[in-house]
Amino acid sequence: MKTGYVYIMSNFKRTTFYIGVTNELAYRIYQHRAGEIEGFTKRYCLKYLVYYEDAGTMSDAIAREKQLKN
Repeated sequence: MKTGYVYIMSNFKRTTFYIGVTNELAYRIYQHRAGEIEGFTKRYCLKYLVYYEDAGTMSDAIAREKQLKN
């Protein structure tokens, strides 16, 4: 079973945040920084990892993401 991670990305001024989940944290951060992910994170230049946690399973990571968003 793959490990699930919850992470928070931000822009340089720390004015906008994005909470996401992944099972490959290093690669996902690379994608954000390289601008490979279309949408919200690219539009607001969210390239800085400000927080992450190992949530165990992907289902736990998704549950934690929902908790953080609330």
